[in-house]
Amino acid sequence: MTTSSSPGRPRDPEVDRRIARAALDVFGDTGWAGFAMETVARRAGVGKASLYLRWSSKQALLTDALGEGLPRVSDVDTGTLHGDLVELATQMLGLYAGPSSRAALRLSVEAGSIPGVAEHYEALRQAQILAARAIVRRGIARGELPAAASVTLLLETLMGGAMMHALTTPPERRPELANDTAAHARRLVDFLMHSVTAGAHA
Repeated sequence: MTTSSSPGRPRDPEVDRRIARAALDVFGDTGWAGFAMETVARRAGVGKASLYLRWSSKQALLTDALGEGLPRVSDVDTGTLHGDLVELATQMLGLYAGPSSRAALRLSVEAGSIPGVAEHYEALRQAQILAARAIVRRGIARGELPAAASVTLLLETLMGGAMMHALTTPPERRPELANDTAAHARRLVDFLMHSVTAGAHA
């Protein structure tokens, strides 16, 4: 986690992780309106001074917490489009079924109105979009998808399907999903690939 601590200050990675987790939980529970350094310190079980020694503002704290604790949707290359899409769907399911799901949802709604966080979120979102599109374009280049396949529609279906499954899973079953996201990711990709390729040969 990047912090603004002074040079030479001893670092405790466990404290940093606890603060990041607490910051994401507070943001997920209350949004930006309820996000305060004091609240995060209390949730993390540390003194308020510990936060102010590391971060100069709550914007800086939230930005670091998002970078540290929010799972990233990133480019992968397993060698096959099917494998890449399964990994991509697994990442999405992990993001919205895991412990950071509330913070991820809050971020998608509120990021644009949070000074200092909006730019970070937009850069992250653009990187994720480019990574996902690169995966599908590689699949088209390898002949695993027809050249006329819509990259946008395929990704919207995959990412939207993964996100909706995570969000509509009953709370009591969400831990089970979070522990085995790859299984549903494979089912989703199998269905999607069959639909796309069957349509191309119809």
